Amino acid sequence: MSDSGPGLPRPGRSMRERTSTLLTGALGSAILMIVLVAVMWAIEIVDYMEDGRLDRYGIVAHEPDGLPGILFAPFLHAGFAHLMANSVPLLILGFVAAIRGIGRFLAASLVIILVSGLGVWFTSAPDTLTIGASGLVFGYFGYVVARGLFDRRALDIVLGVVVAVLYYSILWGALPTQPGVSWQGHLFGLIGGVIAAWLLRRRRT
Repeated sequence: MSDSGPGLPRPGRSMRERTSTLLTGALGSAILMIVLVAVMWAIEIVDYMEDGRLDRYGIVAHEPDGLPGILFAPFLHAGFAHLMANSVPLLILGFVAAIRGIGRFLAASLVIILVSGLGVWFTSAPDTLTIGASGLVFGYFGYVVARGLFDRRALDIVLGVVVAVLYYSILWGALPTQPGVSWQGHLFGLIGGVIAAWLLRRRRT
């Protein structure tokens, strides 16, 4: 006698669905991050051809006219070396951050950009110009690690632990130890990632 039928769940179906969802999410997050970083490179190429004129659209601390730069700064870089330094960690951490869903990832990115940008605008020295995706890098780090703590899903916990072990050394960048480096962007990006993980946490009923 068969134990399957229209009213009974098929064995293994739930696992297959979860695996399929995870693989779909992984593919989507990979494509998204490749496109995002490609856009940053395209912008930097244009900026190079324009003798760096696009950089003025970054965050100018304490200046009201510099507030729109909060949205533009993550896509601008001070040369190809700066962009290269951000590209690899951005691809990896962004991929892990986006694997749970593009919608949540975009919402988390917006929170990180706003918290990091406002932190830079308020705390940097007056008239300081800040550009670069480092705030996003630190934000995705904080988001992935904190997501494991807040959501408490096995996969998120594992991903959070792996990211923490592999990238814990970047936390030194959130301290004022390197002249010319916006530790404010790093610190507030990290804070923004934790805030995003809390705001977007799974609600328990």
